[in-house]
Amino acid sequence: MLGSILLVMFVMLLGIFIIAGIVVMVLYNSLIDKKNQVNYAFSGMDVMLKKRYDLIPNLVSTVKQYAVHERELLERLTYIRTQAIHGDLSDEERVTLDNQLTGALGQIMIAVESYPDLKANQNFLHLQASLNEVEEQISASRRFYNATVTDYNNGIEMFPSNLVAGMMGLKRKPVFVIAAPMRQNVDLNLLWNRGSPSQQQVLSQGNLQQMMNNGVR
Repeated sequence: MLGSILLVMFVMLLGIFIIAGIVVMVLYNSLIDKKNQVNYAFSGMDVMLKKRYDLIPNLVSTVKQYAVHERELLERLTYIRTQAIHGDLSDEERVTLDNQLTGALGQIMIAVESYPDLKANQNFLHLQASLNEVEEQISASRRFYNATVTDYNNGIEMFPSNLVAGMMGLKRKPVFVIAAPMRQNVDLNLLWNRGSPSQQQVLSQGNLQQMMNNGVR
């Protein structure tokens, strides 16, 4: 009789362990899938950002031929771009620098209003159209990235998957949040009709370098 009871208890415990193992395996695979989706979404957004990086040298070269008084602003844009394409940046640092790049681009396009000859330049008009197209693609990729990050964060914070996430060492990821003055796409036509953005929207070279040295986590 005792042997039968022990056998039943053993079978029950074995069944519990098997079920628990299956649950852990399912949760583990689900979290890995969410993590990979975030990486995939960021890589897609990164491709769009690199398209904008590739346009900036041509933009700077074209603008400086006409906007002779915007040298400091063009140098700032070039500096931020150089930092943004650095290979050792975290995702958070890339997002921060991209926000700074957006602000610098906005300031340049506002400054262009004072140069009618530049506004009529065919190369600049082509750049304007290309930048607007890239900004639309960046906006779409940001929305997709934020959606995947939200799903990932829910997965590592909700019970019981948070227990497995803790064992896996998964950490919460920040969504792509743009500062209020920069939340609209860099629509160059609209920017020409706006007032000058705050100087705080673009880091000085010294402050930007300090940020890169300290690390933005």
